[in-house]
Amino acid sequence: MGETLIARNPTAGRDFDLLDRVEAGIELKGAEVKSLRAHRANLKDSFARIDGGEVQLHGLDISPYPQAGPFAPEPKRIRRLLLHRNQIQRLEGQVARGGMTLVPTRLYFKGSLVKVELALAKGKRSFDKRETIKRRETEREIQRVLKSRKG
Repeated sequence: MGETLIARNPTAGRDFDLLDRVEAGIELKGAEVKSLRAHRANLKDSFARIDGGEVQLHGLDISPYPQAGPFAPEPKRIRRLLLHRNQIQRLEGQVARGGMTLVPTRLYFKGSLVKVELALAKGKRSFDKRETIKRRETEREIQRVLKSRKG
């Protein structure tokens, strides 16, 4: 099955050390799927939380589908993620152990189903962020030099 990327979380890799990843389904209503087919979603500032044995996605912004009219669901509503019970228990244990959070890294179609990739993440400190930025800038500079040598 092919995967079609809908949205990526731009701050996930910059602000967190991503450790373990898991794929989850997402419970959607009506016209939300049509909005996602038009790539009208934003994962920035979104996070997942485990409440009462369910994983919920907070802060995912799916713009309303224009033709849905007044029946369009709320753009930033809390959406339930679909995982197996043992996956939820494992994630809950790792999050409870300390300093970990669940961050959605990307939203994509897998066949006709909408999937969310969740990453178990640990927050970076400010010096770690500076190190990441420095490494990225040096890689860009290397690529720039290599590109100028080829041409």
